[in-house]
Amino acid sequence: MGMVLTNAVVYTADPELPTADTVVIEDGLITYVGIGEPTSGEKGLPVYDLGGRTVVPGFVDSHTHPSMVSKSSWHVRLPWTTDVDEILSFIHDYAAAHPPQEVPFLYFEYYPSATFDAAAPTKELLDSAVSDRPCLCQDFSEHEHWVNSRMLELMGITRDTPDPVPGLEMFVRDDDGEPTGLLRELVHLHFIDELYERIGWRPPEELTPESIAPFFRFMTEHGVTAVFEALVEDDEILCALRELDQRGELHVYYQGALRFRGIADLPETIRRLQDYHARHSSRHVGMNTVKLFLDGTNESGNSAVLAPTCSHASGSHLGDIGMDVDELASCFLLCNTHGVDVHIHLVGDRAFRTACDAVEAAQTTLAADGSPWTTQVTLAHCELVDPADMHRPAELGIMVNWTAHWSGGYFGEGAKKHLGEDRWNRMYRFNEMVQSGAVVALSSDVVTAYELHRGNPLFGMQVAATRVDPEYPLDAAAYPGHVRPAADAVLPRELLLAGYTINGAAQMRLADEMGSLTVGKLANVAVLNQDVFTMPANSMGDVKVDAVLFEGRVVSGSL
Repeated sequence: MGMVLTNAVVYTADPELPTADTVVIEDGLITYVGIGEPTSGEKGLPVYDLGGRTVVPGFVDSHTHPSMVSKSSWHVRLPWTTDVDEILSFIHDYAAAHPPQEVPFLYFEYYPSATFDAAAPTKELLDSAVSDRPCLCQDFSEHEHWVNSRMLELMGITRDTPDPVPGLEMFVRDDDGEPTGLLRELVHLHFIDELYERIGWRPPEELTPESIAPFFRFMTEHGVTAVFEALVEDDEILCALRELDQRGELHVYYQGALRFRGIADLPETIRRLQDYHARHSSRHVGMNTVKLFLDGTNESGNSAVLAPTCSHASGSHLGDIGMDVDELASCFLLCNTHGVDVHIHLVGDRAFRTACDAVEAAQTTLAADGSPWTTQVTLAHCELVDPADMHRPAELGIMVNWTAHWSGGYFGEGAKKHLGEDRWNRMYRFNEMVQSGAVVALSSDVVTAYELHRGNPLFGMQVAATRVDPEYPLDAAAYPGHVRPAADAVLPRELLLAGYTINGAAQMRLADEMGSLTVGKLANVAVLNQDVFTMPANSMGDVKVDAVLFEGRVVSGSL
């Protein structure tokens, strides 16, 4: 069983044969790629004349969050405004229209990160809108949350409650040590079960085949045939994926990562990872990676930076970092012993240097006694990198992952007040890394149904190719053409295709099987209605995926 795709513009993502016009597929594998149909391939296979349409490898989204998206269906969308009174009015009116008996816990998303530039939000401010039940508002950076007094009370949070990860996963406090109502990262998840028990209610967040299907259906419809989930809480999604797979309804290769916080909890995290791998791995599903948040966000001012932030009263604040070089190197060595890969969230230049130094230290330790280095380290985001460190991923064999649709004005100017003009203008630069030989994979990092549409790889390609976000454009008066500085940091088409295909597959250790249209690899293929290499960059997001093949079968659209 198979087919011949011919009269196409084929971009293979294989440097040995970058372009072609014909692809032959047999028994789920690619058996020919070239110019014209081979006589040896005439085996009665159906021939599809694609009329000049474009054929590319199935896309790989190598950092995203299907669990979080699938759990977000009950969240309430805030109006997009920085007017605090308008936000509070909306919350008050929504609460009045939906009493506690109907909605025991209010969860709103998002308020723009620039909303509280002058002063941080407080629980008292949110209490003025709703105080009869717990309420949470999520910041647009997705790394801060604003809660009311009732929520803190029901979670059992007081001035004596220790922060799970001081400086990163923490409660912001006033001068007396009292929690102010601003939460960093996912600190509330450590205490949320107590809140649910006290109110006698839980949100509709169960991960079932039915609840996760919309996320994976969206990915399939947009040409994605492999997904890396960058934060798996437990094995609930793995059970749901297994059932989808058994039904024949899972049309992606999936891998996930379990979170650890330091060397103390890493052994138990590895034990859980190995248990999940043993119980849930299949041809399409795997777990072999641990995830670390090394610093915070540039928009929140808690990224780890080499020079002091501009916004801290001390004038010497270098942000916050989860661990030093020695501890991180020890984590790498332990992962290397167990054959586990590491995926690290980092955004500041000090965090980037710390990660590189730790990899180098671990490799040096192993080399001293002749032991091999096998762990694959991926640094996700890498928003601010010192020019002196751009070459290090290539030298150390570190992979880099970038969220392409962040390349424009998605987060506005929120980071500028913390980093200053010069550093803000140096953010989101990856061409120098690639020129030095680094492998850069591209991804969506979508965390809520609110932004799932931005998980379309072609939308991400458009933003990265233009530095303009069509949904959240920067002010043209300050940034001509809405282009985010620096304009020369736009990514070339070749990198966009490689980043969403072969490089993502390499990050997932799947490049021997997919990621390029190469003889012998799986026939994971996307057919596009336009040529992404010749069309205007600012229209790439409008390209339609006419058909998607997964292991040689059409699973979306038609040829």
